[in-house]
Amino acid sequence: MEAGIVGLPNVGKSTLFNALTLSKAAASENYPFCTIEPNEGMVSVPDDRLERITTYITPQKVIPATLKLVDIAGIVKGASEGEGLGNKFLSHIRQVDAILQVVRCFEDDDVIHVSGNVDPLADIETIEMELMLADIETLQNAESKASRNARSGDKDAKLLLNVIEKCLEHLEEENPLRSLSLTAPEAKAIKAYGLLTAKPILYIANVAEDDLEGQSPLVQKVRDYAEKVNAGLAVVCAKIEAEIAELEAEDRSEMLEAVGLQEPALDNVARETYRTLGLQSYFTAGEKEVRAWTIHKGFTGPQAAGVIHTDFERGFIRVEVYSLDDLETYKTEVAIRQNGKLRVEGKNYVVQDGDICHFLFNV
Repeated sequence: MEAGIVGLPNVGKSTLFNALTLSKAAASENYPFCTIEPNEGMVSVPDDRLERITTYITPQKVIPATLKLVDIAGIVKGASEGEGLGNKFLSHIRQVDAILQVVRCFEDDDVIHVSGNVDPLADIETIEMELMLADIETLQNAESKASRNARSGDKDAKLLLNVIEKCLEHLEEENPLRSLSLTAPEAKAIKAYGLLTAKPILYIANVAEDDLEGQSPLVQKVRDYAEKVNAGLAVVCAKIEAEIAELEAEDRSEMLEAVGLQEPALDNVARETYRTLGLQSYFTAGEKEVRAWTIHKGFTGPQAAGVIHTDFERGFIRVEVYSLDDLETYKTEVAIRQNGKLRVEGKNYVVQDGDICHFLFNV
């Protein structure tokens, strides 16, 4: 699963990406098109449950869940018509599973805003409109072919045409497709088009150093908007987070304490991204490793097993499951089993967030 970081130029997008991935994406604060190709990086998803598990099961290594992030160059008004680097950037967004929009919520005379003034809602509207215009163009191009095929009586083509028309009507009323309810067959019919506004979105308010809790009126505007459209919001000062990310562990703790943070704000960004993507973790735990495995919410036992290896899914027999609460109560897996807390689940079991699993399979 991938999340693409987008935003207007000079909102702190690449600074945030660098901090998240501890990389050095090429960036110049006042040059809008410095990130020509999307930079990619992996980020760990902080999860204190891993540490709690290792209190009772001592492994050789601990492996957290990870996410792939893509830093996509700044979008400008008119991108859907080729302005800036235009459709090239839109094609990069098309490849990701969720959008992280960095929104500037700080004033700084030394960092020029591309529109001349700081207005986070206007920034959100600009990008949303460009994505909607790109989706309209995609669907209009697909509509004529779908119409021809539908006239032949093809059942799938008729469904596709109906969905395209439904989506176009929604978009032309200036509504993103993520706010349109589609049936499972409808969603499947248009999935291949990679429609931009159908992707889930997380807003990241990039704040000033004196507003780490995001209490300014600028942030409140974004918070209210995110609630209105049922999107997530994370507040971060990319400048401070970039400094924290470069420090050694001991120095990092001191700086966090100095600025009044319990953890890097980036930890919350990673967790919120995970949630936005509709993901959750289950764990495997043994002497070799304690590991978090990433799955979609709703995955069954065989599907979850398949994340480890396709053979596990193909030859799935059953899964033995217990909870972290059980481990903290009974201290060992042996005691969990002896007290009847180890559950044996079959192929229809829906794996829950935080389950600790042992899969039994035969191929």
